[in-house]
Amino acid sequence: MRTPVVMTLGMVLAPCGLLLNLTATLAPGWRLVKGFLNQPVDVELYQGLWDMCREQSSRERQCNQPDLWGYFDAEPVRVARALMVTSLATTALGLLLASLGVRCWQEEPRFALAGLSGAVLFAAGLLSLIPVSWYNHSLADRRVLPADDSPVTLHVSYSLVLGYLGSCLLLLGGFSLALSFAPWCEERCRRRRKKPAGGPRRPSISTVQVDWPEPALPPAIKYYSDGQHRPPPANPSAARQPKAGFPMPRPQPAAYSNRIDVLHGEDARSPRDSLGSTRSCQASLPCDSDL
Repeated sequence: MRTPVVMTLGMVLAPCGLLLNLTATLAPGWRLVKGFLNQPVDVELYQGLWDMCREQSSRERQCNQPDLWGYFDAEPVRVARALMVTSLATTALGLLLASLGVRCWQEEPRFALAGLSGAVLFAAGLLSLIPVSWYNHSLADRRVLPADDSPVTLHVSYSLVLGYLGSCLLLLGGFSLALSFAPWCEERCRRRRKKPAGGPRRPSISTVQVDWPEPALPPAIKYYSDGQHRPPPANPSAARQPKAGFPMPRPQPAAYSNRIDVLHGEDARSPRDSLGSTRSCQASLPCDSDL
């Protein structure tokens, strides 16, 4: 699998932020003081978290200068020491987790571990941004950060700039790696959807179970579906229910009767017999003309 862009971006920005913060922590260049009275104009004093250096154009830089004003005892300096060291340690931990999570040498990265490393690096960026911003805010305040009473000028030095850049890179790199939580969360939700329920669902207060009766459907709908005819289910055990009401009387069917035997004489065997029978009929019964 190709390494995602967010992981690659985080792995590039985080080490750069670590190097910048390390330089800002060790270098004596948080504040520049110049314009000392009764001293050459080109004399400059660089103040850092651990050391102060004196620099002059005609001489080499001289470090380990004595603290005449109690600069190292100021609260912003002491807090900056602790937070910058903590930020460096947190950044190293975040990079270790990121290396194990991204795993460029293997096929599939570990998104959860990469996202966790992004959160750690983001916290490291905040830990370094807080002391840098506080020191910059109190830089010109002589009561918070002591300086010489002579008309000296106080300026921002290069270490503060490096601290700002390193903190921003850590924040961006941590945020980029933290985006790795998105594929991990998506995969976790997909697994939960596919996983069958372990037991019956616990009914809540708003859940009401209603057993609705089955509607009585016509046979054409009930027993004819999917293009196939299905006979009604046999239930021999069910007793036949008696019909309600009482039987109605039925009238006898009307019968037609004829008093005259219309078949008399039809079974004659010869024409004479039939003629004789006709004459006898005429002798015994009135003719149609008499009627």
